[in-house]
Amino acid sequence: KFSIVIPLYKTPKKYLLEMVDSVLQQTYSNLELCLADGSGEDSPLSGILKDLQKRDSRVKVKDLGENLGIAENTNAALAMAKGDYIVLADHDDLMALDALYECTKALNENRNIDVIYTDEDKVDMDSKEYFDPNFKPDFNIDYLCSVNYICHLFVFKRELFETLGGFRKEFDGAQDHDLILRYTEKAKVIHHIPKVLYHWRCHINSTSVNPESKLYAFENGAKAVDEHYKRI
Repeated sequence: KFSIVIPLYKTPKKYLLEMVDSVLQQTYSNLELCLADGSGEDSPLSGILKDLQKRDSRVKVKDLGENLGIAENTNAALAMAKGDYIVLADHDDLMALDALYECTKALNENRNIDVIYTDEDKVDMDSKEYFDPNFKPDFNIDYLCSVNYICHLFVFKRELFETLGGFRKEFDGAQDHDLILRYTEKAKVIHHIPKVLYHWRCHINSTSVNPESKLYAFENGAKAVDEHYKRI
C-alpha cells in the first residue's frame, strides 16, 4: 500500500483537483491520499476537501487551522500515513498514471528496496505542454551533494520515517534535500526507475525556473549537505 502525502496551502482548485485525479486514477489502486491543509482558518479548500472524502474513501484530510510552514505541514500529512511505502508530492503537480504500478513492479522484483526515485519533467499552467525532462542517473551521492537531483518522485519505506523522523523546519526551502540525504544514508537499496513518472508544475517564479527568487533555499541546501558530511 502506498501513502501519497501532500501538504496544501491555498492551492488553486483547478490544480488541486488535477493532482488528486492523477493520484486516484493510478492504474495501481492500493493507495491512500493524505492531505494536510495549512491554509488557515476559513480555508478556501475545506468544501473541496469534504467533497473529495465523500467521493473516495482513500482520501484522508487533516485541517491544520494554520500554516505551519512547508516542513511541518508535510509532517502532519506524514503522520496520517498508514501505507507500507510513502510517496511525496506537491499540491499542484501531476503524477503519471502508471507511477505506482512502476514502483510496485520494482518492489516485486526486489523486496529489499528502501527508497525509489524516478525521472520527471515539467508541465505548463494549462496542463498541456510537457517540457524540460530530467533524465537522472542511478544513485550518485556526490551528485546529490551538489544538487538535489532526486527531487520527485521520491518513495520510501514507512520505517525510514518512523526511525529518522520527517522534515526539519530549519531546512525550509531545502527540506526535501535534507530528508533525502538522511534517508539515503540509511537505505539498504536505492532504486532508480528511469522513466518520467512525475510532472512538476512550472510557475515562472518558482525555484525551478528563477533560482534567485528563493536564495534561502540554496543556503539551507548548503546547510543540509554540511549536516550530511558531519553525520558520515
